[in-house]
Order: sequence, then structure tokens, then C-alpha cells
Amino acid sequence: MPILLIDRTATPIGELIVVADDDGHLRAVDWTEHEDRMRRLLRRQVGEGCVLRPARDPAGVTRAMQAYFAGDLAVIDRLPVRTGGTLFQRAVWAALRGVPCGTTITYRELAARAGRPQAVRAAGHANGANPVGVVVPCHRVVGSNGTLTGYGGGIQRKRWLLAHEGVAGPP
Repeated sequence: MPILLIDRTATPIGELIVVADDDGHLRAVDWTEHEDRMRRLLRRQVGEGCVLRPARDPAGVTRAMQAYFAGDLAVIDRLPVRTGGTLFQRAVWAALRGVPCGTTITYRELAARAGRPQAVRAAGHANGANPVGVVVPCHRVVGSNGTLTGYGGGIQRKRWLLAHEGVAGPP
């Protein structure tokens, strides 16, 4: 049975849950009110028998997230991440990690970066299934006309995260 380590931390936009494995890889990040969704995604990726054991600052992840919210934006780029998912989902998530802080891309651009330019909807679904929000920055994806579209943590959080990262005037 896989055992993962779970911690929680306050942020300016709500309480954040972080989950890491014993090897120091970040496995999940989500907002407290979406803990059920996070657990479902983890079960799909790790297995039904996954156990979440409370731990203080597992692998330094909690401290890193606190640093990000305090203004050290680059800290999330250094966090090691381990996810399950399909080959295409992992390609989308890898493409997301390549989107520089302070910038946004469209779903069409995301699909192209993931190697399947015609799979715009599939890229959107993979973006929405991202188990490591904020660190795998799904909030940096916007609609084709630049508008803010779906974000699992809510549009207000997406707007805040983009402003925090210096995106000029998110809609």
C-alpha cells in the first residue's frame, strides 16, 4: 500500500493541501474545499490502497509553497513532481511546467506544446485533471481570446495567481 505524506498551509487565497511521497516528490496540490477531488485523482494515479499520513512539511514542500505565496515565484520550478496519468496527460503537464511565470498560453498552444496540435479539447481535459495545481501551473492557460476560463480552484484564485505572478491585467 503506497503511503503518501499530507500537510496543509494557509495562503492568501485559502488553505492549500500538499501531498508528497517518501522520495521527496510532490504528488498532489489542491485547495482544502476540493480535498475529495484530490483524493480521487490520487487513487486513480497511485492506486486504491493509497494511505495519506499527516506530516509536517514533507520533503520541504509546505515551506516551498509558503515561499511561493510570499513572493519567491521561482521556488515552484525547483520542486520535483511525480504524477501518473496517460502519456498525453503527462505531455500536457510537462508542457505546463515549461510556461514561464508571468506569462499565459492558450489551450491551442498547450495542445501544440504537448505534441498534438489538433487535440485542443483533450489538452483542456488533461489540464483540468492536473493533480499538482499551482506547481504544474494550469492557471497559466487562458481562452483563445485571452479570457480567464475554468480553473479547479475557481476563477478568483486563477485571477489572483496570475496577478501574483505579474501577468498584466488579467481579465
